[in-house]
Amino acid sequence: MGSAGMEVPAVGGSPLLRKWIRNLTMPQRVIGLLLLVLLVFFVIMPAINIVYTSLTFSLSDRRLPQVVDRGLEVVPGEFTTIHLERVFWSKLTKKMFLIPLRNTLIITLGLTALSMLIGSTLAWLVVRTNLPWKRGIANFASIPYIIPSWPIALAWISVFKNTKLGGNPGWFQYIFKVPPPDWISYGPLPIIITLSLHYYAFSFITVSGALASIDSRLEETAELMGASKFRVMRKITLPLVMPALMSAFILTFSKGIGTFGTPAFLGLPVRFFTLSTQVYSNVKNNLPGDAYLLAIVMILISSITIYMNAKVIGARRSFVTISGKGFTAKLVNLRKFRWIVFALVILFILIFVIGPLYILTWQTFMEVDGDYSLRNFTLHYWIGPDGATGRLGQLLGEGQAGILRNSEIWRAAWNSIRLALTVSILAAILGVLLGYAIVRGRGTKLSKSLDSLSFAPYVFPGIAFGAVYLGMFAKRIGPIPALYGTFALLVLVSLAKRLPFSSRTGTAAMLQVDKELEEAGVLVGAGFFRRFMKIIFPLTKSGFMAGILLSFITTMRELSLIVLLVTPSTKVLTTMIFRYTEGGYHQYGDAITMFVVMISLVGTLIIRKAQKTDLSKGIGG
Repeated sequence: MGSAGMEVPAVGGSPLLRKWIRNLTMPQRVIGLLLLVLLVFFVIMPAINIVYTSLTFSLSDRRLPQVVDRGLEVVPGEFTTIHLERVFWSKLTKKMFLIPLRNTLIITLGLTALSMLIGSTLAWLVVRTNLPWKRGIANFASIPYIIPSWPIALAWISVFKNTKLGGNPGWFQYIFKVPPPDWISYGPLPIIITLSLHYYAFSFITVSGALASIDSRLEETAELMGASKFRVMRKITLPLVMPALMSAFILTFSKGIGTFGTPAFLGLPVRFFTLSTQVYSNVKNNLPGDAYLLAIVMILISSITIYMNAKVIGARRSFVTISGKGFTAKLVNLRKFRWIVFALVILFILIFVIGPLYILTWQTFMEVDGDYSLRNFTLHYWIGPDGATGRLGQLLGEGQAGILRNSEIWRAAWNSIRLALTVSILAAILGVLLGYAIVRGRGTKLSKSLDSLSFAPYVFPGIAFGAVYLGMFAKRIGPIPALYGTFALLVLVSLAKRLPFSSRTGTAAMLQVDKELEEAGVLVGAGFFRRFMKIIFPLTKSGFMAGILLSFITTMRELSLIVLLVTPSTKVLTTMIFRYTEGGYHQYGDAITMFVVMISLVGTLIIRKAQKTDLSKGIGG
């Protein structure tokens, strides 16, 4: 019997054969092999499918000008370079590829630089200075991570839209009687600003942790030896936080490459296309081969960025920031600027964290879009009945009921909640199993393969991953029927996309469980299932709950991943927000947005309370 293995019946033959069978039937090997098959199907197969679709004909290709002009016969599944030619070296290349690529890089680099500046500055103020009320500031500064990115974009539209592009005036034009210029209302500048106000949370969280681990005596020693504060910052502080900064960069950049909601809301009205919105447009226009090639470009950009980040971080592994000696963290005294800085930080939170939620909430109570006076106040978009008319006799919302009385909204809400719960629970279970197989089999090829494959979905931008699953499951695959239009497809794609988070939380939890505890269970005759339920799971429950929390938040607010996959029977709240906003029904879109935010916050509080309850029970035990 292995140290933590399953009981193996006596087998004849050589000792080498018995040892091989015993090793193969160890729990981590069995679980690992099953998970490997699962990951190959849900990660490798989609990647193969996207390449295959890009290089073969489909029925929709019969209407392409390149096919018609050449008189080509379209045989679905037959090899072709038509899509490569259309996207990369044709008259359409500039419009379809080069301009969206340029716009994507401008947006992504801009939002990454601005968000890292905001997040790192806030992190330094909270961790390394004597700023008042730091715990409260840290909590409020982390709110953007919990809510989606596009509510800030919707709030921006409410404030800065003009009568030329938005149809109705926004807050700015209503108050100052002057329409803001088009480049303020829509386009790259508002996209960069609004996305930065969401993604700065990545930099804030990662840099805060790094700054908190630096022993300030290193800096003090350098100052005593005559180094200037700038030199200390450049030679000591910055190198020590560089891994955190690079992690923030990779998190922000890779997310920015594939973000869809904000570029769609603020870019499409002025035909400002990024790669993600171009993929969406191509799929909607029944051009899957062209869309998948753009998706491959997005995946390659993300992969190269992550690879470069790994190289930089790998070269800096020799830095030691915490030693066995006493740890001290000397705070920078802001002196007379303390309360001025505090006021500026609070102003930032009020305007850019609380402000968008307030604006969206106010917008939902406006009977007529563009009139922000109290006489225009209404509760219709929340609780109004079908066919209600306004004070001017007009039909409100084309006769639709408010979201709390709208059966279509409640069906979408149920779909969103059950999708988030189903995915979060399954992802957490898979995370613990992956963590067990990776940690217990550490150093083996199987463990390394599981670790790499479980992280692979992270390099797929959401819109690209959704497009891949759309093509892969639009038809029958062996015993698996076509899943397009089913709730199961939303679960599968969301679960696969959550694997990087759940596997990391599961692995982190398993690293804290000594294998000797499991070996003790083996000695008393406990089978693997009993050991798992009585020893492993209780000790990794914190990782399990963390996996649920991360997956629930990200699935509840997901738009880009599933926008191509939903149908009238599987619509969720986020896709309904997109449809309403796209159609100009901003009050409905904003009301549903606040509904999503409330559900996400309540779900987060419930899960965190469960985490604290489990922790207190563990401590009490």
